[in-house]
Amino acid sequence: MKNNQKTVREIALDVLESVEKNQSYSNLLLNTMITKHKLTGSDAGLLTELTYGTIQRKMTLDYYLEPFVNFKKTQGWVVNLLRMSLYQLEFLDKIPDHAVLFEAVEIAKKRGHKGHTSMVNGVLRNIQRKGLPSLEDISDPIERISVETSHPKWIVQRWIEQFGYDKTFGMCRSNLIASVQTARVNIRKTSRNEVISLLEQEGYMVEPSVVVPDGIKCLKGNLAGSEAYKMGFLTIQDESSMLVGYALGAEGEEQILDTCAAPGGKSTHIAERLSDRGRVVSLDLHEHKVNLITQQAERLELNNIKTRAYNSKKVQEIFGLGQFDRILVDAPCSGLGVMRRKPDIKYTKKEEDIHSLSEIQQELLDASSPLVKRGGVLVYSTCTVDKEENERTALKFLENHPEYEGDETIKDRLPEAARALVDRFMIQVFPQDFGSDGFFIACFKRKVK
Repeated sequence: MKNNQKTVREIALDVLESVEKNQSYSNLLLNTMITKHKLTGSDAGLLTELTYGTIQRKMTLDYYLEPFVNFKKTQGWVVNLLRMSLYQLEFLDKIPDHAVLFEAVEIAKKRGHKGHTSMVNGVLRNIQRKGLPSLEDISDPIERISVETSHPKWIVQRWIEQFGYDKTFGMCRSNLIASVQTARVNIRKTSRNEVISLLEQEGYMVEPSVVVPDGIKCLKGNLAGSEAYKMGFLTIQDESSMLVGYALGAEGEEQILDTCAAPGGKSTHIAERLSDRGRVVSLDLHEHKVNLITQQAERLELNNIKTRAYNSKKVQEIFGLGQFDRILVDAPCSGLGVMRRKPDIKYTKKEEDIHSLSEIQQELLDASSPLVKRGGVLVYSTCTVDKEENERTALKFLENHPEYEGDETIKDRLPEAARALVDRFMIQVFPQDFGSDGFFIACFKRKVK
């Protein structure tokens, strides 16, 4: 089906090109393209599948293509077209092979010359005739996981050292599974059962989350287009991310600081759990990101959020010591826990990024810690699965701040499904645990004396 004279596969190729050449974020660009080309239903679904699937499996696809293609001498768009076509042939069952070949050749005709067309046709037919190389030929176990699951070797090596072979292989395989959209119900305005009923009336296929009491899973449709969303009855948020609000445990009239708050999912969750006299101060470095928090608060009709654009490393310049009951530091991180929804992350991150990020994370904790009242709580969270950014950062913070101790009551505040994952005052959620994002939360309590 054509949209603005382009087929869905042509649009997918444009996205793949932009992600590779310009390091565009695949999730943001995909949403832009769906809107621009007015794609709905199965067309939007196919574009998402082709884009995410090809990026997720890129290293595997390149391994399969290597005997048939000279990558150094082949233009980038042709390589991406071959990857996308091979992804359909190898990993999608519902698209006939002849349709894949026909579309690939038609795109090559439009974008290139006869040589490109014959090459694309020849490579794909050669693959059909000869078959693909076997992954069994890879003898090194680390390289085998790397190629089979399309994770750079340094990530696989690092995870095996930290978590062991089986946990790593399970995580890498889980990262290839498309994420299911989840949302958090605004308990100030409605109940989960009511929202599920409303969404089902709208034609959505939804079910309660088994992880989070206020969560729902959407099996069909995009909740951002629902009336329930427009009325402020729900916020789109991953189940692992929802756990942060529970871990923080804000209630009543407490004063809360969220230091790295954009786009506002956690701030609004905290605000929903407070009374009108309780308050969340939500900071982020950039004004345009702060505006996202404000927009979310207005949509949800939350009047107890105050936003401000400010550098959270300098919070002591604008707030008093011991001013807040609880503080959340949802720190910038490598994002290695969200590869299922942002697959390009694994190809753009480098190991040295983790070292520099861990220093920033420590600076943010150091800056925020004096602002917590005695007996108050400081929560540190990331959307990654790396011990240097997570467990080691948490332990280093306690080592440097004897006025704090690990808060093991975090276990009592978390939903029952997550409690088994708690280690003392920390919880590491892996993607394979709940089919949600990889996430880390540590809870510290400021000593009374």
